[in-house]
This record gives sequence, C-alpha cells and structure tokens, in this order.
Amino acid sequence: MTDRKDELAANLAKVEERIAAACAAAGRGREEVTLIVVTKTYPASDVRILSELGVRHVAENKDQDAAPKAAECSDLPLTWHFVGQLQTNKVRSVVGYADLVQSVDRSKLVTALSKEAVKAGREVGCLIQVALDAGSSERGERGGVAPGGIEELAGLVARAPGLRLDGLMTVAPLTGEYAGREQAAFERLMDLSTDLRRAHPAANMVSAGMSADLEQAVAAGATHVRVGTAVLGVRPRLG
Repeated sequence: MTDRKDELAANLAKVEERIAAACAAAGRGREEVTLIVVTKTYPASDVRILSELGVRHVAENKDQDAAPKAAECSDLPLTWHFVGQLQTNKVRSVVGYADLVQSVDRSKLVTALSKEAVKAGREVGCLIQVALDAGSSERGERGGVAPGGIEELAGLVARAPGLRLDGLMTVAPLTGEYAGREQAAFERLMDLSTDLRRAHPAANMVSAGMSADLEQAVAAGATHVRVGTAVLGVRPRLG
C-alpha cells in the first residue's frame, strides 16, 4: 500500500466507526446511512484510491474541477453528486457526469437541468437545497430555498422531463435561529422531509451533516452524510 492509501484507509475507518456508533446510538441500522466523500480540491488519484477502498459515492462543488476529474475516473463504479451552488451556464457540463445534483434551489435551474438532461438522454436525481437561515421567501447565504418554497420547487422538479425528485439537502446554517444548533437544524429538515414525502413518497433522501456534525445528522435521521476533511485531510489553501 502507498502512504496515501494507508492514510485514506485509516481515515475512512475512523469515519466508518463514527457513523456506526451514531447509528447505534440512534437505534438505526448502519445500512440506513450512506457516506458521500466530498473530494473537492483533491486529485483524481485520491478518487481512484477511495474507489479501491470501497467508496461508491463522491461529491464535488465546482464544475471546473469536477468535470475533468469525473472524466478521468469514468471507469470507476461511482455515483457522482454535485453539491455546490450551480450557475445555469455550467449545467450542460454538470449533467454530463453528475448522477445527482444536491443544490437545486430555483426554478431557472430546474428548467436548465431538465433541458440538458433530456438532450443527454440521462435522468438526473435532484435534491432541493433548503436554507434554514432564510426568511420566508429569501435564499440562504450559501444558496438554498426557504422552507416555504420547497413545495413549489419540488413540484417543478417532479414534473420536469429528465429529472427525478430524490429529496432534500441542507448545510447547517451559520446565522439565524439555527446557528450553532446543528441537531435542531437537522431535525427541522427531517420534518420538512416528512411533509415533502406526503406529496412525493419516493423523495426520501435526506442529505445533511459533514465532518464536524455527522453524528447530529444521523441522530436526526439523515440518509446521507457528506464528509470531506475527516477522510481526505485538511484541504490545501487555494490561491
């Protein structure tokens, strides 16, 4: 084994232990929670090692980094998630490799994703990104639609050709009533997921929790956690 493979294997094992312990504490089966490794800023070689170590879900947040990386790793049995704020001029590229877009937060983006998915002959899974720091009609600091906008946006996705409504995603907010209250934020997301599933029963994916707060997300009921630094290490500073 290479040094890097040893490092990633050890980190993955620690994260796996944390998820398993959180599931046990919450009375959940380990199979109820899927680990998505956020590989942003890290090279394709790391993605390849992660695949060898059994990782099946990876996430990226910038198309200019993700597109060449996904192309280089196209032979691997991976599901690619796009988790960053997505501009409509990047949609065509993202639809080329992303199996799921977790950051759907406006109708214009739904229209663009649908158009490109149909052109590419693909079905793209979509999560509505929920901004728990937003007012009734605003968007959040880091993207996302206010809770009051979920129903309308979900309906648009569900009716859009080439798209599949898979569920909800959030990032623990830094401001507002949920700042510093990750568990409460994730529990609020679960309530919103319950509401969504009344109209869209198959939209049962709940993506929440990262390296620092995955335990709180699992306790709240998240189905997917997005972990970067705890697996790959502290990211190199950019620029």
